[in-house]
Amino acid sequence: MGSKDVTDGAMKLLPKELLEIQLGQIDLLLAMYAAEEELVVEDSARTYVEELKDWCSSDSATLPGGKVCPSITMLLTLQIHASDDDDKGSSPGKPLKLDITIPLALDNSQDTTAMEEPPPVKFRLQQPTWMSKAEAAQLMTSIPQDENDMFSTIEQIKDAASLHLQTQHNNATPAEAGDSAYPSHGPLLRVWFYFPSISTRAKRDDLVTNAPRYGLTGFLLAGKPGILCLEGGSAQAVDDYMRFIKTESWGDIPAHHKKVSERYRETLGEETPRAFQDMREITDTLGERRGERANRNDMRALEAWLTERGLGDAMTKVLI
Repeated sequence: MGSKDVTDGAMKLLPKELLEIQLGQIDLLLAMYAAEEELVVEDSARTYVEELKDWCSSDSATLPGGKVCPSITMLLTLQIHASDDDDKGSSPGKPLKLDITIPLALDNSQDTTAMEEPPPVKFRLQQPTWMSKAEAAQLMTSIPQDENDMFSTIEQIKDAASLHLQTQHNNATPAEAGDSAYPSHGPLLRVWFYFPSISTRAKRDDLVTNAPRYGLTGFLLAGKPGILCLEGGSAQAVDDYMRFIKTESWGDIPAHHKKVSERYRETLGEETPRAFQDMREITDTLGERRGERANRNDMRALEAWLTERGLGDAMTKVLI
């Protein structure tokens, strides 16, 4: 299918046959990464993509949406596990965020008549909390940037990040590797925290994945409101964990966005068993979520869930 150049100032859309290839890649990404917050695309970009699809199937020379948009950028969050991790299916892994930019137009001075392939997709790695700036740059440098297969590039990035995690694990101290230096036995301490709202996937992942380093178990309920329950063998473990979360994990977040308050702390007997044997997020498995963004939690469902574990009386202490 041939097409005339459709221009807007200094930019012109790709020929329709090449544009359809790019739109197909966008559709495939949206289909493969359909989970909430896994692939983030602005609403305006989604609308523009649909306008381009309609335009490609028509004979119109009118600018889709009245303008030429140079590219579509999407934020993909991958869950990375160490390369020899046998628990990949059940653990959340560590988040790795990629900006994926798919070109839709070229500079007006460029000749598209001899083009057989669209311009390559561009990737930018957002530095994760578990990787230094130099390590993040080195990882991306190790990935061939002239690769035509977008999904092959994503897999190469995942593999390289997984290998980095494994190397990091092999070189870690026992506490960093998961053998917590904090006591797991002795008088049990259970502490409850309240968030007016918590939704960002990276924040949630860090709360879950870092708890074992401090010998802590419990659960996180994200949304509005958010609840965090921690069980551990010492107050020091809980306090050090929360200090790490606020200063390291959330170090780039403005202070007024770090709203979390301790609501209830109880020291239990030495023989009291933990109510939670690991640290996990329960957001997607609990009750029916409400609100415009489906982010308001069902507190009755939470109370019933806690009651099953003998903790139903905690609700009034945490929420009132």
